[in-house]
Amino acid sequence: MRFLSIYNVTESPTPPSAEHMSAMTKLIEEGVSGGWLLATEGCLPTALGARVRRDGGKVTVTDGPFTESKEVVGGFAIIKANSKAEALELTRRFLQVAGDGECEIRQLFDALPPTS
Repeated sequence: MRFLSIYNVTESPTPPSAEHMSAMTKLIEEGVSGGWLLATEGCLPTALGARVRRDGGKVTVTDGPFTESKEVVGGFAIIKANSKAEALELTRRFLQVAGDGECEIRQLFDALPPTS
């Protein structure tokens, strides 16, 4: 099974420290080599982003930063796990390295049978 983990954080005006980036790199390398981390990325600040909304056929674009938001998406991971419980344990492990924040875990729909 594949799960999407969406990491929500309070946006920080300072970039992560070298030590934090080193710890994240180590966790990512372990996840990829262990076969449970399929993809992951962190997001740049909301000042560089935009929100696109469609409502009643009208599309609007709002440029960042999103000061009205308490928490924003800080990144994501796609995890391969045998169960929801295993995905939750892997996410707990991620949060121990990432720090404060919240992850929403969602199982992904597999439209095609596995190829392995």
